[in-house]
Amino acid sequence: MRARVIACGNPLMGNDAAGPGVLALLGKEHPEIDAVDGGTGGLGLVTLMEGYDRIVIVDATSGLGEPGEIRVFRDLPVEGIPSLSLHELGIPEVIALARTLGIAPEVIVVGIEGGRNLAFSGEMDRAVRAAVPRAARVVAEEVKRGEQEGD
Repeated sequence: MRARVIACGNPLMGNDAAGPGVLALLGKEHPEIDAVDGGTGGLGLVTLMEGYDRIVIVDATSGLGEPGEIRVFRDLPVEGIPSLSLHELGIPEVIALARTLGIAPEVIVVGIEGGRNLAFSGEMDRAVRAAVPRAARVVAEEVKRGEQEGD
């Protein structure tokens, strides 16, 4: 089973840097994991999903819990939940498009609650920064779980 991690976020928008923070940690601690920068998301994510059996997207969420809370979405509805990001096209819509195109049959989203980002900042709040290593472990476990299920 081919798995890829796509980390989304903007490192210049404070807590939205959670995804890139996880990507940096994965690069150091798990160089064997195929992990790429999804930037600020949008339609470009669809092409990053092509050719993989399992996609793990990691991004900051807003309005889904307390700052620093990590949630794993295995069956993400495309309607009825707040947008997971401030990007041009939300992750639920990108997943729906990928499914429509027959790309990425299994998509898991690991969200790190960042609260509201209202200004440019190169710093994450303490709770969000502390969640990044935990989220990196969750992402690595999701990739390994997919490999085990594929055996």
